[in-house]
Amino acid sequence: MDKAFVIFLLTYAVIAVGRPPIFRIDRTGAALIGASLMIVLNVLDISTAYKAIDYKTIVILFSVMIVVANLRLSGFYHLISSLIMSRIRTRSKMLYALILTSGVLSALLINDTVCLVFTPLVLSLAGRLRLNPVPYLLALCMASNIGSVATITGNPQNIMIGSFSQIPYAQFSLRLFPVALIGLIACAAVIRIAYHSHFAGGVIEPAFPSKTRVHKALLIKSLSVSFTMIILFFVGAPMSTVAIGAASYLLITRRVKPEKVYNSIDWRLLIFFVGLFIVVEGIGQSGFAERILQAIGGRTVGHPLFLVVSSALMSNIVSNVPAVMLFKPLIPSVVNPEKAWLLLAMSSTLAGNLTILGSIANLIVIEGAKHRVRIGFLEYMKIGVPLSLLSIFFGFLWLSLI
Repeated sequence: MDKAFVIFLLTYAVIAVGRPPIFRIDRTGAALIGASLMIVLNVLDISTAYKAIDYKTIVILFSVMIVVANLRLSGFYHLISSLIMSRIRTRSKMLYALILTSGVLSALLINDTVCLVFTPLVLSLAGRLRLNPVPYLLALCMASNIGSVATITGNPQNIMIGSFSQIPYAQFSLRLFPVALIGLIACAAVIRIAYHSHFAGGVIEPAFPSKTRVHKALLIKSLSVSFTMIILFFVGAPMSTVAIGAASYLLITRRVKPEKVYNSIDWRLLIFFVGLFIVVEGIGQSGFAERILQAIGGRTVGHPLFLVVSSALMSNIVSNVPAVMLFKPLIPSVVNPEKAWLLLAMSSTLAGNLTILGSIANLIVIEGAKHRVRIGFLEYMKIGVPLSLLSIFFGFLWLSLI
């Protein structure tokens, strides 16, 4: 067993466990340590390690985070929730509005941020209306996961896949938008059925979330930049160039302190990506991908059903971003790489709804709400399992037919 394979196994084992016994190492630390060992133990030289980092992915993710941070600081998310929830009259409509809002916003911008902002708003509304917050919290994280599958900028793993595959933004969305749409409908149906007694309740009073300051100038500026950025993505402009340009423009401001923007950046995720790029390059240099292809067979690896099932399982063992990195060396060797990338984006994202650990968005909602309500594994899986199976099955059929 060579050094690269041992480092790879240890890195992914810690990522899967989350935090090993005795040591205080999180997933980001595991990726960084694994990358360092690849260099220290001479699996890779330092120049090869630098070249292994996909800077385009890092730039796009970092830039979109800056855009999202400005939207958040402007009060955009709070304003949207206020406008929608003030017009709600029934529990079912509240559910549908939440699913639609979180799904659409997650399709356009990173889903983790949507969950981060909306979790306290959902808790506040449920508390004021004396409603059980659980079905709405589950709707928030699951709809965010589903909606994010529709675009390259919907979630971190899609940003990676977009960079690796070079699939145009518009083409990616055209293929996966129907999957997201049917998934959101399925999300509403499954939650509505599972909590039918709750939604059988009567009319509720319209409610506004607690008031917050809206920075009008920043709101107009950040919305204009976001809209322009998405349009340029759709017409085929280079994503990294557009994203870094949008982020740089938003940093030119007289009133908002840069520290507030930087504090909203998920630096750990960026470091996590860098570490994984180097670890995967090390295992690639060792011939691991070739051995997998020889052991399983190129046709098996490239078979749509194998790819969907294996990526869905891996996404719930090590999370979806590491799962995508694991498949990266294998995809170029299959017969139809573009379809394989789309299947990987679909299955790794939708599989995030299977268990609490399947997606960072899930953990954000569950952890953010734990001071008010506890959502256990079984209660989550009561919705997550049927919803994941339904949405992945439709996604597999749709992508197999087009």
